[in-house]
Order: sequence, then structure tokens, then C-alpha cells
Amino acid sequence: MDKSVYNFCAGPAMLPVDVMAQAQREFVNFAGLGVSVMELSHRGKEYMAVAAEAEKDLRELMQVPDNYKVLFMHGGGRGQFAAVPMNLLGGANLKADYLLSGNWSQAALAEAKKYGDIQAVEGVIKGDDGSFSLVAAPQFRADAAYVHYCPNETIEGVEMFDLPQTGGVPLVADMSSTILSRPVDVSQFGIIYAGAQKNIGPSGLSVVLVRDDLLGKARPDTPGIFDYQVTADNDSMFNTPPTYSWYLAGLVFKWIKAQGGLQAMEARNLEKASFLYDYIDASDFYSNKVAKNCRSRMNVPFQLKDAALDAAFLAESKEAGLLALKGHRIVGGMRASLYNAMPLEGVKALVAFMERFAKQHA
Repeated sequence: MDKSVYNFCAGPAMLPVDVMAQAQREFVNFAGLGVSVMELSHRGKEYMAVAAEAEKDLRELMQVPDNYKVLFMHGGGRGQFAAVPMNLLGGANLKADYLLSGNWSQAALAEAKKYGDIQAVEGVIKGDDGSFSLVAAPQFRADAAYVHYCPNETIEGVEMFDLPQTGGVPLVADMSSTILSRPVDVSQFGIIYAGAQKNIGPSGLSVVLVRDDLLGKARPDTPGIFDYQVTADNDSMFNTPPTYSWYLAGLVFKWIKAQGGLQAMEARNLEKASFLYDYIDASDFYSNKVAKNCRSRMNVPFQLKDAALDAAFLAESKEAGLLALKGHRIVGGMRASLYNAMPLEGVKALVAFMERFAKQHA
């Protein structure tokens, strides 16, 4: 791929070049209809075919069991922070446990507290030096309606590869930064949700996989637009869905299938992350403070040995065509997001720049 600019943004993240090229070709004339896909009625047969094919491809990629609904919804990941408790805490059991591993699980907890008896369970140990490691065996209430966790925290760069052991309590996962990066066993989850802007497509869309037995439990005051049962009954078209984002998501699903599916994505992502982490670990100029057993493959935070050089690093990396490397304000330093669309060549370009910068400022 001939590319001189690489976008390391944590989201909205880069899209596959082939997907953007196809979308560009079809932008004003979709399928020979003479109109854009954005102009098609979401209830017309042409767009219904687009929507149905996207769902079919996602089901195939993730091997979604038949007893799960696949929903395409509004509001991104934050919308689901509210939708999950509204849909699962509508009966007598108002208890839910939230495993805290970083900023996004904390945000989900804060939203859920509006709707029930929500317990925080610490999942990460933060050292005085800013390091992160996992709690070995977090404990959950046996009578909770569900347990929520975020397997990948984009800000801290912490990823959980083992499932929390909930003793049969339904497990809900915010997979916004994990989905489609590696295979997961969907049958181990009650609900998987994901904002689209990492590995799926443009921001605003969210994808929800929900097990059938968890439908129909919503609080009476749940807005119809966030009610999983209503959404499922209307094939995700209770109102006009984000049609262009859904269409682009479908193109991304096909692109992933063409790359070899989720096993191939995992191998590529592991290679990219290992290449960058190995360089950082061998350097005395850069450092990463996350324990090796929970380092994110998608989001790699790193620090320079002298924070006074951060501004120069960001300015010079931008000039080199390496974009959006500034770390989140909570943890500082730098962050490189390596979602599916980031090629290995982009990571190699980043490491080559880091080497040059370190030599110049040693």
C-alpha cells in the first residue's frame, strides 16, 4: 500500500484504504441507481439488502449463535452505558457489578448508578509510578443481574484476555476497542456492545449482540430508541438508522473477511503490537508502564524519558506523517492506536521515527 500518512488516532480511527476507495466510488452512484447510498430509503429493498448483508457478514465473522440478536443502534458506546442498565434492570433485581479497569469502565459505572444498586469491583492495580497490573481474581455478587467489564481500556492501554469468572451471572462487555481484533466466544457473553469508531466504521453507530433471554426486561421508562426488544422487533429500524455508517460497517466486514477473518486479524495485530512493544522495551529513551500480561494490542501508551521533549516529539512526528500520537490527558505521554486498518508498515514507520528522534535527543 502506497501511503505516506499514518493515523494513530484512538477514535475515530483510520479506515481501510480499500474501503474508503470503494465508498468514494459509490458515494454519488450506488449500485448504478444514480443516487448515493445516503439518499436511499432505509426501508427500500436496496438498502434493506445492504443492512441484511452487513448483519450476515458480522454473524459469520464472529460466529454469532442463533440465539443472539445483532442490533445496529444509535449513540455509540456511551449510549450503551445507559442502555445496558435500562434494559437489564427493569425487574426486581436492581443489582449489577462493574469491573473497573480504566477510564471507560469508570464512565460506564457512573452512568449505571442512575438505575440501580451498582457495585464497583477493582480490576486493576495502579502503582505509585503510574504502572498498571491486573487484580488476580475479582469477586462478584452471585445475585447480580449482570457483570459489566471493558476488555480494552484505550487510555491506559490495559487489555484483559481472560474472561471474568462470574459464576453464571450474565457477562456484559464493552468491546468498543476489542471487537473484530481477535476471535471471541460470543456464547460466553450475555451482551457485547461496541462503538463503531475503532474497528467497525464511522462514529455514532453502535453494534449490540444480545442473547435472546435478556430481551424484554427493560425498565418501563426506557426510550424506545434504546430498548433492545423494540430494536430487535423492528430489525434495528425503529426509526431511521445511521444508514451511511451501517453501509460503511458492512464494507469493513467484507474487508476483514477478505483478509482472512478474525484469526488473520489477530495475527496481524499481535505482530504490530509486538514490533512496537519490543522496541520500547529495548529502549532507554521510551517506556511503557503496563504489565506485560495485560498490555493492549490496540492502544500502546508510552512515555519519553524527558517529558520536556513531548512537544517536539509531537511536532516532528506530525511532520513525518505520523498523526494523533498525543497521549490522553489523564496519563500523558504518547499513545499509538493500532486498530485493524493500521498496516504493519505504519508501525515500522513509527519505530523508525522513534529511533531517529531518540538519537537526536540522547
